[in-house]
Parts: sequence; C-alpha cells; structure tokens
Amino acid sequence: MKKVLVLGAGRVAGAHVRYLLNQPDFHVTVASRTLSKAQDIVQDHPRGAARQLDSDDEAALERLISQADLAVSLLPYAYHPVVAKYCVKHRVHMVTTSYVKETMAALDRDARAAGVILLNEIGVDPGIDHMTAMRVIHQVQAVGGEITSFTSWCGGLPAPEANTNPLGYKFSWSPRGVLLASKNSAHYLRERQDVTVPGPELFNHRWTVPIGVEGQVIAFEGYPNRDSLPYMQTYGITTARSMFRGTLRNVGWCDTLSKLIELGWLDETPRPDLTGLTFAQFTARLIGGAGKRLQTDLAGRLRIAEDSPVMRNLIWLGLLSDNSLPLPRGAAIDILTARMLATMSYAPGERDMLLMQHQFQAAYPDRQEKIVSTLVDFGIPHGDSSMARTVGLPAAIGVKMILAGKIDLPGVQIPVVPAIYEPVLAELEALGIHFSEVWESVI
Repeated sequence: MKKVLVLGAGRVAGAHVRYLLNQPDFHVTVASRTLSKAQDIVQDHPRGAARQLDSDDEAALERLISQADLAVSLLPYAYHPVVAKYCVKHRVHMVTTSYVKETMAALDRDARAAGVILLNEIGVDPGIDHMTAMRVIHQVQAVGGEITSFTSWCGGLPAPEANTNPLGYKFSWSPRGVLLASKNSAHYLRERQDVTVPGPELFNHRWTVPIGVEGQVIAFEGYPNRDSLPYMQTYGITTARSMFRGTLRNVGWCDTLSKLIELGWLDETPRPDLTGLTFAQFTARLIGGAGKRLQTDLAGRLRIAEDSPVMRNLIWLGLLSDNSLPLPRGAAIDILTARMLATMSYAPGERDMLLMQHQFQAAYPDRQEKIVSTLVDFGIPHGDSSMARTVGLPAAIGVKMILAGKIDLPGVQIPVVPAIYEPVLAELEALGIHFSEVWESVI
C-alpha cells in the first residue's frame, strides 16, 4: 500500500483526493489546519485519514512527511520549499501545482542526489498549458518545423448562464489571490518587440479574444500574465518572434479592476481600526474626501462619468453604500475580498468554466501553418468545479505515475517532457478534459 500525504484541504483538494482514493493500492492522509475540512473530503473512506496540522509547526509537518511515500502540497506556495526540504531529507517524492520559485529550484541538486522527484507546475495554469503546448511544439519540430509565434490564453470564469453580475466573474478560487494577481507586472515578446508592463498599467494592455463556447462566439478581454519570456527556453522555441501568455476575463473586469487599483482598494497596508465605518466612508477616505458628494468626487478622481459602466460596477459592489464594513480591522484588499466573496460567489448548482487557447504559427521549409488548440471545460452542477478538476486531476495523475515508477526523473521537474505529458493528457481526455485542435496551412 502506497502512502500519500495531501497537505491542504482547500477548493481544489476534493477532486484531487477522490481520484487518489479511487486507486486501490493508495492510502491517503489529508492534513489541514481545519480538521473538519479534511474530514469532509475523506468522509469515512477505509483508505483515507484526516489529520489536523498547523503548517507552521515544522516538527509536526516533518513527522507526517516522513511517514509517506509521496507528499502533495496544496498549501500556499510559500510553504512548498519547506515541504520539499523535508521530502528530500526523508526521500519522499513531492507534487505541487504551483510555479517553481528560486527557493524550490535551489533544491534540484539535493533532490537528484537523493533520488527524489519534485514535480511542480502540474495543475492547469501552470500545468495543462505546458503539456498541451509541448505536445503541439514537439509535433511541429518532429517534422522539421519551428514555432515562430506562440500566444496562450487561460481564464477561469462563470459559464455563460452563470455570468450574472456586471464584472463577469465569480469565485471558484482564492479571492485574494485573484486580486493580488491583478497587480502583477508583465513581460512578453510581440513581433520581436520586448514589452514590459508595470503592474499599474496591466489592464491598459488588453485585447479582445473571441472564443467559441457552446455554439456561440464570445468576445473576452485578455491581458498579459506575468513574465512570458522564460518559457521560450522552457518550450524550446527560442527563435520565436512572439511569445505571449495571457489571462482571459469577461468584458467589464479590466476597466473596473484598473479603477479599484487606482483608488487603493487593493492596498495591503493593515488598518488597525475600522470599527463603525461604512463602505461609503471608507471609499471617501481612500480619495481624501468627506463623502458628502461621493459619487461626484469619485467620478472626478477617476476621470469617468457619474453614470459610466465602471461607476455602476462600483455602486453594484456596494462600495458607495452605507453598509458597515465586514471587518473591524485589516487592509483595503481584505475588505474588498470579503465584499466580493459575499456578492460574487457561485450559487448552488451553477457551473464555472475553464477556457484555454493556444495559438501557434509554425514555419516549415516549404510552407507556413497556423495551429489553434482550445479547451472549453465546465464544472459539474452540484459537483466539482472545472477549476478543481483541471487543477487537481493532473496533479493526481502525476502522483499515480510517480508511485507506479512511470516517471523516473529525480530533481525539480515540470511537465514538459513526453514521458510526463503524454500519459497525463491521455488520461485527462478519458476523464472528459480535452482540447480541440485546428491545423491549417497559411498561404
């Protein structure tokens, strides 16, 4: 019996753990700060166990890791290097869905020496994006072609029938994480032009991205996602003239988030005493006003009309209301997170949707080719969200492959080699998560 330790019992853990419990030779322990969350996932499964764990208690963390054959970290990424350190020490393999940071990469040599696999970036973004991109890239290269342009879009959004608020977004993921990502700077290559986008200007760099969803073409907003350039090396397309990875949102999100950032609603500075304040009073404080003519003052500060779509969105969010703030203390972003969670969560039975599209241009000695690879995946009403499935299932398949000896690549790894991505994608397709591809010659 293989022993798997899953650290964390958040939004993506359910689909992941249920897959693992369906493997007849796995025993799965789920450890969470909140024991009841782990118990809700494991239920009374005979090969499952729930444990309470404070992830900051390194002695307890190490003890659990030492008892496992493989540890999955679904904790916030800051914990991954600590988990990885103990995995290497006790020769326990590890899987995460998060980007490889420098602190993780620094463990590569020790992991190789210990024969330990530290498989990262095997969720959806990152994860499925890498695997499906590499499948096409390797197919092109195998017949003498080269990728001259690569553009990739990804977004977790409400399904069309669940898109019922003016920001076009609902939360199946960490609200705070979504907001913090809105402040990231970005870096990409477009027609050999190196473009750097400072965080405050992120939403000024956006494009309309049409994608077919259930028989209708929907125009989404797309903006750059972090630093795309390192992936030219990772993907083996260093001669490409364009390299771009972007995020998809429904129309209305970008303008509204841009103004929320400008107002200071995403500020992370703690405010010790918010007792008795209303949203209107707090918004007035952010713009240095008294609040008597708040809508007019706000429109002037943001250089928008009082009846503009952005203003209507701010009003819809309740940021000009006389309702009391939901927290007695905290940063502006914490208040906004709580408000969005209260007004922009999925209702029971609503579906979310995961969109991903890769656009390639390929050059061969005798021709040019355009390839478009698209995933449109939906959550299961009253079941797992698409986000939970597309993040949790690739990681779970990776766990199964490692413990079956089908991945024998010690060190810090990401799923960009055929030995990993081919079987993972094949099983995802069997589970209903599949891409449609269109290959066409360009005259």
